Amino acid sequence: MEYGSIEREIYVDASPEVAFEVVSSPEHISEWWSDDAEIDATPGAVGELIWGDRAEVARIKVVDAEPPRLFSFRWCHADGKVDDSADSLLVTFELTPSGSGTRIRLTETGFREMGWEAAKLEELYREHSTGWDTFVPRLGEYLARLVATP
Repeated sequence: MEYGSIEREIYVDASPEVAFEVVSSPEHISEWWSDDAEIDATPGAVGELIWGDRAEVARIKVVDAEPPRLFSFRWCHADGKVDDSADSLLVTFELTPSGSGTRIRLTETGFREMGWEAAKLEELYREHSTGWDTFVPRLGEYLARLVATP
């Protein structure tokens, strides 16, 4: 199996502007992904994704924020150092208008570049893949509820 990248795609019946807010702002991220988030959708900004009562904290660094079409960040930094090196995973949300809604394409890359031994690479790739299998549908469900609310 190739452990280079994870790709997921979903169609949502929401505008790219609304979808961008949902994938990039803390109040929305905490509704479909993490329990809490501290992030500013500005390139270079450093923030956190928080699960539980800070039981798990992932530091992230925003790479690109081009409303309403692109949001990306790096996370899982080697040695916990938040920098721009390739020793981190890159998550990208591409938002494309499609009919009356938006096609959201999520890509996570950088697994091979982390320098992990084969067993750890396989374990973390599968963990992230399973995670996105859960959270991308939750993103779609949250957006559906959000746009249905008057």
